[in-house]
Amino acid sequence: MRIIDFFDRGCSFFPDRPFLMDEHVTLSHREVQDMSHRIVNGLIDGGLTPGKSVVGVLSPNNPRAFQCVMGALRSFLWLPLNARNSVADHIAILSDQGCECLFYHSDFAHEVNQIRRETPGIKQFICVDQDGGKDLFLDSWAAQYSTISPYLPRQPQDVSVIWPTGGTTGRSKGVLTTHLNWETMISSFFAAMPYSEPPVHLVAAPMTHAAGVVIFALMGIGVTNVFMSRADPLKIAANIQKHRITTIFLPPTAIYSLLAAPGIRDFDYSSLKYFIYAAAPMSAEKLKLAIEVFGPVMAQTFGQAESPMICCYLSPTDHNVSGDPEKERHLSSCGRPSMFTQVEIMDDNGNILAPEAKGEIVVRGNLVSLGYNNNPEATEEIRRFGWHHTRDVGFKDRDGYVYIVDRKNDMIISGGFNLYPNEIEQVIWSHPEVQDCAVIGVPDEKWGEAVKAVIELKPGSRVQETELLAFCRERLGGLKCPKSVEIWSELPRSPVGKVLKKDIRQKFWAGRTRNI
Repeated sequence: MRIIDFFDRGCSFFPDRPFLMDEHVTLSHREVQDMSHRIVNGLIDGGLTPGKSVVGVLSPNNPRAFQCVMGALRSFLWLPLNARNSVADHIAILSDQGCECLFYHSDFAHEVNQIRRETPGIKQFICVDQDGGKDLFLDSWAAQYSTISPYLPRQPQDVSVIWPTGGTTGRSKGVLTTHLNWETMISSFFAAMPYSEPPVHLVAAPMTHAAGVVIFALMGIGVTNVFMSRADPLKIAANIQKHRITTIFLPPTAIYSLLAAPGIRDFDYSSLKYFIYAAAPMSAEKLKLAIEVFGPVMAQTFGQAESPMICCYLSPTDHNVSGDPEKERHLSSCGRPSMFTQVEIMDDNGNILAPEAKGEIVVRGNLVSLGYNNNPEATEEIRRFGWHHTRDVGFKDRDGYVYIVDRKNDMIISGGFNLYPNEIEQVIWSHPEVQDCAVIGVPDEKWGEAVKAVIELKPGSRVQETELLAFCRERLGGLKCPKSVEIWSELPRSPVGKVLKKDIRQKFWAGRTRNI
């Protein structure tokens, strides 16, 4: 099935049920379906090619913007854009992935002016929420087109979404996910988390990440998606109670904020069926507290953009450890392999390892994407020995639970976002007083990992940590800016002069059972 076929299935059963809503607008399944057809017809009229052209959506969580996602999925290739990225990141992604149309929220109108100048390949700019600017306005533009668009047959291995991911040089790679990948993800989701009635999903995390994937998983059974523009803890709690939310995804850092919010226990969470967390390891102690507050509904998934969301699954039943030490150990795992994906531990020579032996976590099956767009070298690197290499280091126990203990590369996961040190280091190196630096992730109660810069100054230089932080913040924005800086007299180096990040990390991670 095409990914849009799952939405059309849900629409055929529940045409009048709300599909997308927030405090300002409610859009039924039928209204979104009609708009998706209008968008397809409008884009064809604007010169885009069904099945080939790339359509970007740049917006915070917003129902009107997600209508455009559905239009892109019906006949084109959707390119998600993280609203928290810098404008330079957006321009690089849009250019590298060949975007031809950009739907955007008015919050990004100023950025779009720069994008327009530097991304000449984009043929159309369409604002999703406001009229009166220089660009087309979604509602008035779409109104002139029919609610029936040409049917586009697609093959299972045809690409449906190009999912941007960070690169070790700061340049994004586009993950080519197919209709078969999404069909497998949806099948795995329902094998793990069945429903007996249409769910109500709170979209509090970014719709361009796992929260959007949850929409895909649930849209075949008439889901209602309640959007929040930002993940305010008490508003999340209030919305769960008000809308009788059954399903929510949040990264661990947001769950920690929820648990710390005053009055968080005063709300009714009895409607919750699955409280999904992923994107970073979660404290076992915080997990126990979450179960105490929200009930026996916690569910963990493990996946990547290259193998979406559910390679492994830790069910609500798995979270019921009841003081059993062996079961309690499972709270530190990311679960067992999902129904349709093989997950193993591999050494550097391609050998599958025995239980408890540490190696790289590798996956195989129809969940795994085609690779990276226009980047065969990077694709070949992560597909050695016939498996997808996650770059996560871990082990399996004798019951099949998978544990992540480290990473093979320097990537930092902070608040559920993948950050790559090289881009941050490039900025720090440009400071006139800096001799050398190393950017690492360090333990953080809120973010899981926080970005730290360890800096060696030029001989005789005098500069304060606060000045270096301000320098970074101006050039990187809040997401990538280091949370802290330390100035060392000298960075540890190998005999050939390479900075030893492993030695630097050891200072901050010593005494912990896992290094992420």
